[in-house]
Amino acid sequence: MSENNMEWEVVIGVENHVQLTTASKIFSGSPTTFGAAPNTQASPVDLALPGVLPVMNKQAVDRAIRFGLAVGAKIAPASIFARKNYFYPDLPKGYQISQFEDPVVIGGAVTFGYEKDGQFVTRTVNLTRAHLEEDAGKSLHEDYAGMSGIDLNRAGTPLLEIVSEPEIRSAAEAVAYCKALHSLVMWLGVCDGNMQEGSFRCDINVSVRPKGQLEFGTRCEIKNLNSFRFIEEAVHVEVRRQIELIEDGGKVVQATRLYDPDRKETREMRSKEDAQDYRYFPDPDLPPLVISNTWIEQVKAAMPELPDAMRARFISDYALPEYDALVLTASKAMATYFVAVVDAAGKDNAKAAANWLMGDVSSTVNREGVDIGDAPVKPAQLALMLKRIADGTINNKTAKELFGDMWAAKSDDDNLVDALIESKGLKQISDTGALEAIVDEVLAANAKSVEQYRAGKEAAINALIGQAMKASRGKANPAQLTELLKAKLAG
Repeated sequence: MSENNMEWEVVIGVENHVQLTTASKIFSGSPTTFGAAPNTQASPVDLALPGVLPVMNKQAVDRAIRFGLAVGAKIAPASIFARKNYFYPDLPKGYQISQFEDPVVIGGAVTFGYEKDGQFVTRTVNLTRAHLEEDAGKSLHEDYAGMSGIDLNRAGTPLLEIVSEPEIRSAAEAVAYCKALHSLVMWLGVCDGNMQEGSFRCDINVSVRPKGQLEFGTRCEIKNLNSFRFIEEAVHVEVRRQIELIEDGGKVVQATRLYDPDRKETREMRSKEDAQDYRYFPDPDLPPLVISNTWIEQVKAAMPELPDAMRARFISDYALPEYDALVLTASKAMATYFVAVVDAAGKDNAKAAANWLMGDVSSTVNREGVDIGDAPVKPAQLALMLKRIADGTINNKTAKELFGDMWAAKSDDDNLVDALIESKGLKQISDTGALEAIVDEVLAANAKSVEQYRAGKEAAINALIGQAMKASRGKANPAQLTELLKAKLAG
């Protein structure tokens, strides 16, 4: 039974653990570089050995403030670090330094768009909080038969845990929300977004309730989802499990679960703890984190233009539809590329630039597995190609062929477009005499289509246009060609 069954409503809240892009850990000077040899980046402070004291990393706080400002949250003037007590083998201190009652970021909201029932819709999900904490180490199971190894390099890496309100109502919404948050933290430069390396991890809290019921059902938390596909799959699987359990007379038990993508199932990891089980108390080694208005204003002054503001600017300055503006600001790299193209091609070509970026450029980037910022077709080159379409040098069909040649050339030459047009003979045929010769040849060879058109079947002209374009090897000016055809057919 799916989550879209009319008898049930899905309720989802998301907790995202975002590793911050600081060079050192949150309470020590140990490096945070990924991929170092195991246990070479864990200092006495990270391990809480006797006689050491944690010291707050100001850069981690800067990034938390930056995120809070971006989502319209309140930045707490004073927040408290607490000890969260629990035992895991990769948590050497036996407690985690985190924030409980007084987080650094309070409230805020994330707006995102996604496809729903064939329509593009926008949603806003409110945030409960975002708090700073240290990461635990990592257990290694693959390389040790019958045993587990412990790598404590990650212990003490700064995290911002972002907690949403339980306002998400489907797997598709959960994925869209996580994608929007992922894009935002990368846009702000607070996280590198590498999900494979654990920089952006998702815990999804899922419950179901009968349609119309106000009270929430019992939730289960699915831990450590590190891909958007797994988020979607895990929600579907867990929703189905809970509904089937309830309809069979069972009862959902609050628990932490893991998703197995091979078996397409969630499995219980442990019964879910509540706040009292962690025995939170203020960390005696850390004073309250005090953030002044001056500090906040300094962070605000260094902020990049935010996606919402850029979307509004694209709509007002470039007359783009809302959908285009949302897609183009889905990542900072995409938005930066688009702005560079329009700056070089002119505002009159903004819509054409948007179409190319959302179409051929994006599909090629995805197929080739490269980031748009590393695409071999540079913004200035794409801009010149758009100019050549606009001035009639080439048509859109030829431009698609040209774009493939530009990609393959992997050249930084700003004049690559003109050089390829010349060397490959791609110039559009706009000479009236040459086009008339092609039209006369096509009309003579396609008497049936001519007869159908003259008998009132206007769609028959499409076949003639197709034959004429083929005869010109795709280089005829389509508008001129169509005008000539209609004139000849009317004669």
